[in-house]
Amino acid sequence: MQPTIKPANPNFSSGPCSKRPGYDVANLALHTLGRSHRSAIGKQALEAACVQTAELLGLPEGYRVGVVPGSDTGAVEMALWSLLGQRPVDIFAWESFGSGWITDVTKELKLKDVRSFVGDYGVLPDLTEANFDHDVVFTWNGTTSGVKLPNGDWISDTRTGLTICDATSAVFAMEMPWEKLDVVTFSWQKVLGGEGAHGMLILSPRAVERLETYNPPWPLPKLFRMSKGGKLIDGIFRGDTINTPSMLCVADYLDALNWVRAIGGVEAAIARSNANLAVLENFVAQTPWIHFLAQDPAQRSNTSVCLTLDVTEDQVKSIVKLLEKESVAFDCGAYRDAPPGLRIWCGATVEVADLEALLPWLTWAYKQVTA
Repeated sequence: MQPTIKPANPNFSSGPCSKRPGYDVANLALHTLGRSHRSAIGKQALEAACVQTAELLGLPEGYRVGVVPGSDTGAVEMALWSLLGQRPVDIFAWESFGSGWITDVTKELKLKDVRSFVGDYGVLPDLTEANFDHDVVFTWNGTTSGVKLPNGDWISDTRTGLTICDATSAVFAMEMPWEKLDVVTFSWQKVLGGEGAHGMLILSPRAVERLETYNPPWPLPKLFRMSKGGKLIDGIFRGDTINTPSMLCVADYLDALNWVRAIGGVEAAIARSNANLAVLENFVAQTPWIHFLAQDPAQRSNTSVCLTLDVTEDQVKSIVKLLEKESVAFDCGAYRDAPPGLRIWCGATVEVADLEALLPWLTWAYKQVTA
């Protein structure tokens, strides 16, 4: 029988992600629209985005937060091009985006002293291979594989190199050991359901020291430059952005931060993501034809949950089309480079009730294509 109850919000995309519950664009503070981002109120809004991010995340003293161009990708590229080259580099990858950083470092920056550690979709590479006298580059959560780092215990407290972490689908959804992370990047359109094109760059004092004492041997585009004359361009981390941001997107991000504060802070946001994952864990445990791509339960993402099905690739595509046709789940197919399956976003902006309403439809769609 076809189910009768549909999710109130069928948006399960892994980016851009679902807006927060109760979101209404009419409620955004739009007094900055039509004003220069360099005006007093423009800078005030941008600085608020940086300050409130640091406060909500509980960043250690001395960590800086900046709004940068190009979404999470732009933030990662700024870090790679500006910081690498002084030391050997270790890169850990277990899905498409981590593999992309390997390509950038080896084929674009053309660094020679690079070690790459790559895990197949569903598993982590051997983290014990990391040499923390090197700079170490990694994602925290594999958005296209559904595999996350279970913790930061593998990162040395006595490291001499930098740790550069792409955490776009982890920040505000997973506990982050900030003291072990020197560079962290994320984007508004992931966990908080914000708008695209803007990235967030978090730097530790050690990363700032690198920027002020090291000049890479290659030309740096203006958009990547974070230091001048041996000093950090501190304005970037106080609302004086490198290029012109969308003030509408800034207002949208501040609304998302206000929501996180209202529900109880980052701990509450993490709890919401964990509760959403638990809904799918219970379903998978009771359903023989569906499985987590992540092989170790401790490494299962609680945001980008990736699932494989006991059907053909064409049948998976048919299931995705059926779910979209019935308006019960949009944009839930696996990433193009990942094994065929489903990818269901479970970040904090998703409601448990919507996931629970989705599950009977998954069973119905599976039976439709396998009948």
